[in-house]
Amino acid sequence: MFRVKPDVGSYEYVAQEDRCAPRVEVSIPGYIRVVGGKRLATTTRNISLSGFAAIAVARLNIGAKCWLTLPNMESLEAEVVWWDRGIVGCSFRNLFTDSDLDAMIERWKTSDRKPRWGATE
Repeated sequence: MFRVKPDVGSYEYVAQEDRCAPRVEVSIPGYIRVVGGKRLATTTRNISLSGFAAIAVARLNIGAKCWLTLPNMESLEAEVVWWDRGIVGCSFRNLFTDSDLDAMIERWKTSDRKPRWGATE
């Protein structure tokens, strides 16, 4: 297992500690493909105007260019910022628009879903 520990003050550190845009928990099935690599199934776990975190069992190298493909959307170009225990964090090359992000969140957000078992309101 590899654990990425970015240097304090680096983009990787700041991206994890001081987000430029709030992230929203989602569960979006899709694919991620690194330049020169095969398309891998993934689930995007959170998303913002500037980036996302997704499942990536295979280690993805920091700085690698990749594409995220989500349902009913063209592929989104991104760069790998961090990878830790099967989760990858990436920054989008082009920011989402507020309206595009709002539409995606409305469809895929997880925070308003009721627990599947064991919880009461």
